[in-house]
Amino acid sequence: MAFRFVLWDLDADPHGNVQHCLRHHVSKEEVEYVLSNPTYETISRSSGYPIVFGVTAEGRQIFVVFERIDDDTVYPVTAFDAN
Repeated sequence: MAFRFVLWDLDADPHGNVQHCLRHHVSKEEVEYVLSNPTYETISRSSGYPIVFGVTAEGRQIFVVFERIDDDTVYPVTAFDAN
């Protein structure tokens, strides 16, 4: 997946994408790693957003739901364990 920028909300925003991922115990670094190294990409049946599956550098299997803003930019919506 080719992109240059990942848009993150402020860490303190309780409704932002950082906190939404953290509620699932997934860090920004894990999300960015999987976005850069996806194993599989499809469309989420529940939201209609693109979703990727991948394995983090530590070997954790996660899904990342995101919105493609333009050719260079993605906005992670959420991320969660594959198990």
